[in-house]
Amino acid sequence: MTSISPLKFIHKKGVFGNHYKTNEKDLIKISEIKDLNIFQIYHYKKSTISNQNLKIDNLRFPIENSKVNSSSQTRVIWSAPRTWLIITKDNNIAKTVYTEFDPKHFGITDISNSRAVIQIEGFNSIEILKKGSPINFNEFKKDDAVSTVFHGINILIDFVDKNPDRLNLFCLRSFGETFYHHITDASLEYGYNGN
Repeated sequence: MTSISPLKFIHKKGVFGNHYKTNEKDLIKISEIKDLNIFQIYHYKKSTISNQNLKIDNLRFPIENSKVNSSSQTRVIWSAPRTWLIITKDNNIAKTVYTEFDPKHFGITDISNSRAVIQIEGFNSIEILKKGSPINFNEFKKDDAVSTVFHGINILIDFVDKNPDRLNLFCLRSFGETFYHHITDASLEYGYNGN
């Protein structure tokens, strides 16, 4: 059985909005990130294992709030006290997760198919997010992540790279279509390339 991505019938390819006489490299790029494996790991309070030493794919779990540790294909996001998200393209990660994290000490939830993921890239990406989120983006930097709302939809923003800014935006699959329309609508001012 093959899975259908949340935005398969929604995401449009092409150039939209205020793109006239704008260099294509200066347009916002909007794309759907597909085939991600996403696991939520919760470290039980009664566990005797220290969360200082937790790691996967040679990445330590961040212990500071809103921080991300990453490698070329895996990102580990602090999402709440004693709770992390493992986001990866590695299709063998499930076996590693269930081997490394003993269910006596950890709650493991595979949320891969329950999220829509939109990536926005460009020098005005932060400006787009300012249109619908109350976060102070002046202090937001690479390898930061934050849970917030965008036009009333709960989202997670993962700041992947700088120059130009590249951000992965996660929301519940059921809100994917509405969220996509909010993001593309906010991007029209700058012009965007759906790819």
